Amino acid sequence: MAVGLLMSSAIGALLATAVPAQSPSTGIVDPPPDRIVIKVATVNGSGCPQGTAAVAVSPDNTAFTVTYSDYLAQVGGGSDPTAFRKNCQLNLVVHVPHGFTYAVASADYRGFASLQPGASSVQRASYYFQGSSNTEFRSHPFRGPYNDNWQATDTTDWAQLVWAPCGVQRNFNINTELRVGAGSSNPAETSFMTMDSTDGDISTIYHLAWKECPDT
Repeated sequence: MAVGLLMSSAIGALLATAVPAQSPSTGIVDPPPDRIVIKVATVNGSGCPQGTAAVAVSPDNTAFTVTYSDYLAQVGGGSDPTAFRKNCQLNLVVHVPHGFTYAVASADYRGFASLQPGASSVQRASYYFQGSSNTEFRSHPFRGPYNDNWQATDTTDWAQLVWAPCGVQRNFNINTELRVGAGSSNPAETSFMTMDSTDGDISTIYHLAWKECPDT
């Protein structure tokens, strides 16, 4: 299934500033001036039913945003027994200007959680390029009692960045997961965690680093 690319300057205020100019030690360069295009090739998972995830690219090419509108995991009360875990795998086609490659330097996740005393939850994400054995995992746990917005940030040291291979098209995969455990909480009470909200969509922001490909 394909999800249309959404472009909006309104997200600019949410996005990080540009990656610094080229550093001799890292090879990191300013974002290429030409436009990049990111499209969702496929989106699969219980946390992102058809039509509930979309992608937008920042005007300065330093980040892209994934917006979810139906990403909810819950336990207790009248919850479906399978609702304790929700996931979403995005398979992204990234077209970048010739001579450049990119890596995801950090990711910001936001949502809302309502956890009863004794309950817990975790937000987890993994990142990898199609055909690559390098997969990065990050997890962020939360414990009840908790009833508030939440935010989690995944960061990668420059030396550990996984770069898209130069000269070939490799789709980028992001697999996210929300999991809620009842623990010792009252089974009649509901605990939940979302990557959406009742008053608007939640946007997950991925910040990009850029470098020039070697001459071939």
